Amino acid sequence: MNFARPILILLAALLAVFAETQLNLPERLLAVRIHLFPAVVVYAALRSGLGMLTLTAAIGGLWLDSLSANPLGVSAIPLILAGVLIRHFESMLLRDLPYAQFMLGAGAASMLFFLSLGILLSIHQEPVIGWATLWQGAASSIGTGALTPLFFLGLDRIDRALTYQPAPESSFRQDREIKRGRT
Repeated sequence: MNFARPILILLAALLAVFAETQLNLPERLLAVRIHLFPAVVVYAALRSGLGMLTLTAAIGGLWLDSLSANPLGVSAIPLILAGVLIRHFESMLLRDLPYAQFMLGAGAASMLFFLSLGILLSIHQEPVIGWATLWQGAASSIGTGALTPLFFLGLDRIDRALTYQPAPESSFRQDREIKRGRT
């Protein structure tokens, strides 16, 4: 079994969570936090199995919650749900096209934003909600959607560099006997 892709996905998840919590340039410019981790969840949903997807979404969601003001586990539930939905409808998706990756990333980010908000309201937390919440949800989803094809491009390139590519098959078989001369 090749462990390069699962290690790559978990490392990308860790780096995405770190970058999302430490790099705040988009937040200062637009007053919106761009979520990077849903792009990794979309990548895991389309390039790995269900076990790796749930592991990535659960661990990454817990990492996000441990570095934010959310109660532990609030981000994991929407991320797992988004990944399982993408995985369920995988046969109908155009997974290698950038606009499909954009839409999947934007959908996963909007699920993370609005389902996390709903979970926070259902456990009697009091998040600040106003008209700016709609702007933050929409802008965050569009920003994540724009970054998702870049994640696919970079992670696929690293995956190709770390794994063996199958050799093209030749029409010439090595065990074929060639008879020469007159028969």
